[in-house]
Amino acid sequence: MEVPVQITFKNMESSEAVETRIREKVDKLENRFGRIVSCNVFVEAPHRRHAKGRLFEVRIDLSVPGRELVVTHSGPKNHAHEDVYVALRDAFNAAARQLEDHSRKVRGKVKSHEAPPHGAVVRLFPYEGYGFVALSDGREVYFHKNAVVNGGFDKLEVGSEVRLAIAEGESPQGPQASAVTPVGKHHIVE
Repeated sequence: MEVPVQITFKNMESSEAVETRIREKVDKLENRFGRIVSCNVFVEAPHRRHAKGRLFEVRIDLSVPGRELVVTHSGPKNHAHEDVYVALRDAFNAAARQLEDHSRKVRGKVKSHEAPPHGAVVRLFPYEGYGFVALSDGREVYFHKNAVVNGGFDKLEVGSEVRLAIAEGESPQGPQASAVTPVGKHHIVE
């Protein structure tokens, strides 16, 4: 680390044991992820007027090349955080998850999910039980009434928006949908 870890205590006396635990946790992060430029840890005890249920809050500010990561662990009232060491563990676990996500993005290992093909019904043959969907790329895809989810073939009209899954291989009519899901303006129609 380029800048030594900075530890700040609020509403409590500084503790050598807590500082040692924090330094151990920071060293683990450094060994696991490397390239941490700086780390500031803030440990806050609740005000003294709370006799019971005093939950510690931990905030970790990490600087890595190209990014600042902030972990604030004061979320839902987890009564295990009455113990400062449990609050530290949870905060550093959250920091490790953020660093893992960041390193995946830097390495280009983030999964991207392709949106399913989307189009509109352009031809419908209700008596024969099939139709065609025009995709945004200009292709037309054949579908059979059995491919329409929830038996919704009878509800389809020319112009109906649909999402579809295209089957491997082609039918004699060209690309074929294995599943057709009618969609409303912003959601799937059930």
